[in-house]
Formats: sequence, C-alpha cells, structure tokens
Amino acid sequence: MPGVLLLFDIDGTLLLRASREHAEALRGALAAVYGAHEFGRVPAAGRTDTAIARDLAALSGVSAQRFDAGLADFVLACGELYAQCCPASLRDHVAPGMLELLEELEGRPGVSRSLVTGNYEVVARLKLERAGLGRFFAEGQGGFGSDAESRDLLPAIARERAGSWPRERTLLVGDTPLDVACARADGIRVLAVATGTYEAAELAAADAVFADGFDLGRALLGEELAAAAG
Repeated sequence: MPGVLLLFDIDGTLLLRASREHAEALRGALAAVYGAHEFGRVPAAGRTDTAIARDLAALSGVSAQRFDAGLADFVLACGELYAQCCPASLRDHVAPGMLELLEELEGRPGVSRSLVTGNYEVVARLKLERAGLGRFFAEGQGGFGSDAESRDLLPAIARERAGSWPRERTLLVGDTPLDVACARADGIRVLAVATGTYEAAELAAADAVFADGFDLGRALLGEELAAAAG
C-alpha cells in the first residue's frame, strides 16, 4: 500500500487550552447519570474520556459496576452537554503551525490524515469543526475514547478503519508520554510536539520531538515524510 497515514492527537497537539468546556461536560454528565457531585482532581493529559470519568466517578463514590452499567448513557449525555457549552469558535486555540501543516498535507498525494484521541468522537468532531480543522479529517476514520477505554487500543482501530493500514507506513503525532506509549503498544512510530503540558525531555521516548507544528512541519514535509512513505 503506497503512502503514509498520519494519526493526530487533538488536545495539546492540534488544539491548545481548548478543554475547559469539555471538562465541564464530563462533570455535568457524571452528575446527570450517576448523581456524582464531589469531584477531585485526576490525571487527564493523554487519557481517554472514559478513563478520566471512571476515576472522577470513583472519587464521588460510584462503584465500577455502576459506572459500567451507565456508561452508554454517560457517553450520550457528555456529547449532548458539550454541544451546549462548546464555544462557537475555537480557532484561536489551534496550536502554532498545525493549520499550515494540515493545509500542506492536504495537497500531498499518498498522505492520509486521521485521528487518535481520548476524546469521545462526538466531542472530537465538534472541537475540530469549531476550530476550523474538521475538513482535514474524514468521517468514519480515526480511533476515539468512545471506541475503547484503553488508549493503547486506539491506533490499531484507526489503522483498521483506514483500510488495515500497515504499521510501517503509519506515524502518530502527540504531545504526552501516553501518546508515545499507545504508539509503541501498536508498534508504530511516533513524533511528539512539546506544545502540551510536557517538556521535550519528558517526551524523549518518541522517535523525534519538535517544538511546535512549524518545527514538525519542516520535518514531515521533508525527509521524515518521504522516509515513512517509502
């Protein structure tokens, strides 16, 4: 199969500081479905929505069994609440260089773009639409937090939806150690951008680390992309 598949993370990679309303929707859905109201702080960067919500629910006394029983309703409620509170525009939250990179990639033959994100798909699609990036990512493609609670499973799901895309022609772009870990779990290469909450040194397990989308673009549009495409 010719070409290369690029799998992009969203929060901290394509978009910066665009998660406040998303977090509000998660908490609102926990309250609506489980009656949870006592929320503490749990790790969020690089994790799936379900993993985050499960930890928040546990802090509020919701058992794992009860959480699982209401999960389908929770996912639906989260999407509905996010649609209500998502800002009309997230264009100011696009990470430096990412719009320019996606525009360049759009015109490159043999380059496919998809998503691997812990966001539920309905949330991810709306975020990208409001940020002006939705047109770069086709419906029916990608791996999302609504597909699996474990992020490690998402790259393989995205590759399968792209037509059983081979590992050796796939690159994942992310901003957290968990992005790196999920790529490694699927046996694919990973490029990190230090635009999220982690410094470059904390992302050193990636195949390469870049300062931002502009820096990444210079590599992807040059030797890096040519090598991946074979």
